[in-house]
Amino acid sequence: MAYMHLSLLFLANFLLQVAVARAKVPAIIVFGDSSVDAGNNNQISTIAKSNFEPYGRNFPGGRPTGRFSNGRISTDFISEAFGLKPTVPAYLDPTYSIKDFATGVSFASAGSGYDNATSDVLSVIPLWKELEYYKDYQTELRAYLGVKKANEVLSEALYVMSLGTNDFLENYYAFPNRSSQFTIKQYEDFLIGIAGHFVHQLYGLGARKISVGGLPPMGCMPLERTTNFMNGAECVEEYNNVALDFNWKLKALVMKLNKELLGAKIVLSNPYYILMNMVKRPSVFGFENAAVACCSTGMFEMGYACSRLNPFTCNDADKYVFWDAFHPTQKTNSIIAYYVVKKVLAQFL
Repeated sequence: MAYMHLSLLFLANFLLQVAVARAKVPAIIVFGDSSVDAGNNNQISTIAKSNFEPYGRNFPGGRPTGRFSNGRISTDFISEAFGLKPTVPAYLDPTYSIKDFATGVSFASAGSGYDNATSDVLSVIPLWKELEYYKDYQTELRAYLGVKKANEVLSEALYVMSLGTNDFLENYYAFPNRSSQFTIKQYEDFLIGIAGHFVHQLYGLGARKISVGGLPPMGCMPLERTTNFMNGAECVEEYNNVALDFNWKLKALVMKLNKELLGAKIVLSNPYYILMNMVKRPSVFGFENAAVACCSTGMFEMGYACSRLNPFTCNDADKYVFWDAFHPTQKTNSIIAYYVVKKVLAQFL
């Protein structure tokens, strides 16, 4: 609980500083997977959706939005910490317009990854298509703000990337295609190549402030722990080791890109250690449970098993690190977001 009090004090102080130094980051522009999908998958034909209760029960208005959480997600808290809107809307959500997207927009799609083959698993939006939507957004923003003002927003905006977990858990380890083509180290390098190319593309389109997201301790997600019953439902260390190795490679990539791309500032926002601390010492952060999720029982906690009729959904999500089999609760998202802002993203102010 002490940590949470300090976190809130930091946030209040930080927001005060933002109010003074405001507008260095006029918008948050998001690419990625379900960790940052604000509802784009609601508009496509896929089973990877969360537009039903109890998802969103702690979101303003108590409604499911397509966010894979009981409330807000990390990019919403990052936007708020930068003095922008408290939520970042989904680009494909028809209830929003370019006026809403001018200060923040998410192109993310749950189930997506760096690898195109990953998005094929659940028929979701691949990363290349997210970039095409971004190009459309640029055109719309220039029409709305005028070319000069829009270009200023696009160059000063913070670009947030959060993906990679699905490439391993929903693709490499789940199906034989990639694992027959690559060793795990080779697949990591394959993904790193895609990540580097994507950053180069963003840079070519005017992006200068880019946050590359690291992998979480994916072996500690409730689904992985539940299926690891032979080892007492402990975290799957193989998956955690892959996440650590991949994050080191992302760090090296970020250093390389900063040398290559003149005028760009690229950072690694790594959630691994702060989330692992919550998993290992939940009581320090005010949690009671990190092994299973709030929504349902563990093995079938993602998708339509997470419903209002399920008797296993908890009453107070703030006591849980995870909301469903793969995704953190709103409280966890807030702690991760403010940690990343303080440790990494504050340099953009």
